[in-house]
Amino acid sequence: MKLNEIKNNPGAHKRKDKLGRGSSSGHGKTSGRGVKGAKARTGTKVYGFEGGQMPLHMRMPKRGFNNIFANDFTELNLGRLQKAIDSKRIDASVKITGETLRKAGLVKKSRDGIRLLGDGEFKAKIEIEVAGASKGAREAVEKAGGTVVTTFTKKAYMNKKGEPGKRRARRTESAEKRAARNAG
Repeated sequence: MKLNEIKNNPGAHKRKDKLGRGSSSGHGKTSGRGVKGAKARTGTKVYGFEGGQMPLHMRMPKRGFNNIFANDFTELNLGRLQKAIDSKRIDASVKITGETLRKAGLVKKSRDGIRLLGDGEFKAKIEIEVAGASKGAREAVEKAGGTVVTTFTKKAYMNKKGEPGKRRARRTESAEKRAARNAG
């Protein structure tokens, strides 16, 4: 075998058809793209286009509202927390934080923290620090002799100058007026 005799196995390499090389080639004139229209042009994608008819995704009714400013809490019920304390995954004698709960496998990460909910039976005396707690959860922990510390504060959205926006200013102003009315 010589270098000039080396070639690929039959069928291993298929040559690409050359388009637009005259009518006798079988792919002349329109180069296999048919006649006119969006798909005959270069660089077009017509997914979801229904020939000018109102597309299906626009005809379907829209339901509900997705609040992009909503808080994203991970919920934790007291029943699960009690079960983890009973099975010695969490030490009730030390302060319980979000990191402790993550290491014990009770919660996954969340954007705004953990919210304690009052579902389930609870009897351990603990000191817990979470982003938020429901009224029932707080009462259940305090009834068992423990304390709940909440750390969540709502984000203040700033304008381009780095100051709180008009709405935030109006809210603080009205809160001050309300406090003055209640005090006096």
